[in-house]
Amino acid sequence: MITRILGLFVFLFTASFLQADRLVLVSASYGKNILAITEANGDVLWSHKTAGKEKGHAGHHDVHMLPNGNILFHETWQDVKEITLGKKIVMDYNCAVSNGNKGRGVNVHAFSRLANGDTQIVESGVGRVINVDRSGKLKHSFNLKPGGTQNSRWARATPQGTLLVCSEQPGVVTEYDKNGKVVWDYLIKTRVYGAIRLKNGNTLIASGSGNSVVEVTPEKKEVWEIKGKVPGTNIDLKWMTCLQERANGNFIVGNCHAGPDNPQIFEITRDKKVVWEFNEFELVGNGLACWQVLDGKKAKALRSQLAALR
Repeated sequence: MITRILGLFVFLFTASFLQADRLVLVSASYGKNILAITEANGDVLWSHKTAGKEKGHAGHHDVHMLPNGNILFHETWQDVKEITLGKKIVMDYNCAVSNGNKGRGVNVHAFSRLANGDTQIVESGVGRVINVDRSGKLKHSFNLKPGGTQNSRWARATPQGTLLVCSEQPGVVTEYDKNGKVVWDYLIKTRVYGAIRLKNGNTLIASGSGNSVVEVTPEKKEVWEIKGKVPGTNIDLKWMTCLQERANGNFIVGNCHAGPDNPQIFEITRDKKVVWEFNEFELVGNGLACWQVLDGKKAKALRSQLAALR
């Protein structure tokens, strides 16, 4: 009995400590149209209203907290913007008309800030990946593999310097080198949304419409999966989107379009125990596809930046 009580105390203390050391950046659309930074329990520390449907709004599909405290986001599927915590737009790149795209039907669901300060953008429809500087000048580009370029979603760099690009049709994760050569792919056959390269060299995939998260080896063997419902919980898995791997080996998972009774984000251990849930339906609604969880030093730095605004 004493052992069980001590175990419960340690669990509660650990969960409390984790939440105190965590911030969550969310970018929600589908009528909510908001960027927000919250505590782990959902308390809002900072927010910014984004454009709605009347301005060509579509679902928010990517967001990044930058080291300088600015946020890289988009309001439509044709723009990439950078905003300060003081709510000043310091970058506004129009993908629809820039670098030869006028009249070509481009849409954008993934972007990131590179170490050299350039911004990398994955252009669906056009079917290419571009790097642009702060003025919008094209610095580098390569073409995506034909056959899935119309429906790309998330794209994330790997430690090897390659890029994992998810394409909804035909439901494939494709890994490209910096010049656009395909070095690996995995056909998951669902409207796949997100993929990241894990520290162990495997790839973790959020299957989108497949209602699952699966880990596969470089040899394409499935070694871990949750599907349909998280074991031992009432959490239904719906549109699986963003992913993060924590230093302790846990996974943080996005669960979009799952309704008010399921968390929009949760953290799960390797043995499939849920240790944290984020369910703020009133704030983000049913369309929270993209977010970023900040722990430890990153959360501490952001807290200092937010405090400087007061």
